[in-house]
Amino acid sequence: MMNASKYKTGYFNVPQKYNKWVTKDKIDKPPVWCSVDMRDGNQSLVIPMNLEEKLEYFKVLVEIGFKEIEVGFPAASETEYDFLRTLIDKNMIPDDVTVQVLTQCREHIIRKTFDACKGAPSAIIHFYNSTSVAQREQVFRKSKDEIKQIAIEGAKLVKQLASEYEGNFRFEYSPESFKGTEPEYALEVCNEVLDILEPSATNNVIINLPVTVEMSLPHVYASQVEFMSENLKYRENVTISLHPHNDRGTGVADTELALLAGADRVEGTLFGNGERTGNVDIITLAMNMYSHGVDPKLDLSNMPYLVEKYEKCTRMHVYERAPYAGSLVFAAFSGSHQDAIAKGMKYREEKGLHEWNVPYIPIDPQDINRTYDADVIRVNSQSGKGGIGYLLEQTYGYVLPAGMREHLSYLCKSISDKEHRELKVADVLEIFKEKYFFHTDPISVSEMHFHRRKRTDVEAEIVFVKNGKYSTVRATGNGSLDAVSNALKSFTGENYELQVYTEHSMQEQGSGSVAAAYIGIKDKNGNMSWGAGTDTDIIHASANALISAFNNMKSLDE
Repeated sequence: MMNASKYKTGYFNVPQKYNKWVTKDKIDKPPVWCSVDMRDGNQSLVIPMNLEEKLEYFKVLVEIGFKEIEVGFPAASETEYDFLRTLIDKNMIPDDVTVQVLTQCREHIIRKTFDACKGAPSAIIHFYNSTSVAQREQVFRKSKDEIKQIAIEGAKLVKQLASEYEGNFRFEYSPESFKGTEPEYALEVCNEVLDILEPSATNNVIINLPVTVEMSLPHVYASQVEFMSENLKYRENVTISLHPHNDRGTGVADTELALLAGADRVEGTLFGNGERTGNVDIITLAMNMYSHGVDPKLDLSNMPYLVEKYEKCTRMHVYERAPYAGSLVFAAFSGSHQDAIAKGMKYREEKGLHEWNVPYIPIDPQDINRTYDADVIRVNSQSGKGGIGYLLEQTYGYVLPAGMREHLSYLCKSISDKEHRELKVADVLEIFKEKYFFHTDPISVSEMHFHRRKRTDVEAEIVFVKNGKYSTVRATGNGSLDAVSNALKSFTGENYELQVYTEHSMQEQGSGSVAAAYIGIKDKNGNMSWGAGTDTDIIHASANALISAFNNMKSLDE
């Protein structure tokens, strides 16, 4: 049975004056990004990556543009140790990339970590110990002073070993479970560590403030970060780093607000992979900045490629609705959404706009190698005329009149509903052609000849075919199409009103072009029937459309 009374807040507030971040509405520059996919991400996998998969994944992270990559906990397993040694020994670390390694504040683990890092062109030694009330009381059963002494001894040892080992080292310290630590105590511990490490212009030190487990609303974390930012010693030579997890589902919000509060750096993973509900999703963070006009300094221009590599190396799946990366995040099935998107795209084209402001689509899908036809407007039983018409126009060049678009949309929705499936754009084209093109039952045309009798009148000689019998009919009209229509009425004895006629040129073919024509006719009962035709001759295209519309009208009588 659920009982909410057992849950009390495990976090600590700071004085209300630490809320200047609330006056800001935009992150105006990207943080320093550090991927922890090879550590937090890897340890959360059911089957951790092997050496070959890690090397492939590392290359992808470098391609994206990460300059700091946590490659593991080399003292914890031989695989992680061997991975780091492979990167160093085979010169696989680019000159502008710094690898980061994680270690607890325990002497033998710190020493093995430095062994693993020997000869690294640039490495961050990330050491940590837990400082929260829960960890102090339940796990370590130590006092505040005893826990602080662990951090102090760790800082002294990493500083000593950095001078003894070959390599270029920086330092990072984390008061693990920061959110469950009294802010004043976390500040005290971090400042003691900084006094030992002595940050300077040439010795920048990272203080990482991890949301090891999410406990509070995001604004509480932001104020905690602002408190630390304004009270840490050596602040001008200290980088404040964030390491949020996603237990409450607000890891991205935690991070964004904490960046407004003064943080400089973010540790996270691609697509949010990590223990429990995951680490903060760097893809979402970076693309959120991009959607506000800020270059995140990460190359995410080929999102399908990144998804493919991620799924291959981790055996995880990127959820279809994952922000920006999911296969359905740009998909619009709703008819009203499709109509707005289609009109927005048309407006943008007509106005020659550079700025992106299309309804329902926060960024241009093409920026991350997604396409409009396959990714944006999708057809199922919920779709509408605007989206379906847009697909035909963008993919195949058919510009249907409004009434015909609506008629086609009902056909497509009905088929999708009955067959319980999504329709691809090729399916829509097939339905369009099958329903409206070249219907020759019961009437077809074998020949057409036209003669202009007066300036405005045209005489048509049409050879109709019905049940295998050929009949020649002559009629006049105020144009070629009107003459064909009058001949058809005379031949069949049927009456109708030609309500809609549109035409346009399509793709070039040799020296000429293909014309498309669309016709809507209304029968005596007020029902509309539609037909379409194409030909290099617009008169023939129009006549084909009329015959198809007439045969569709006759099918209503059956």
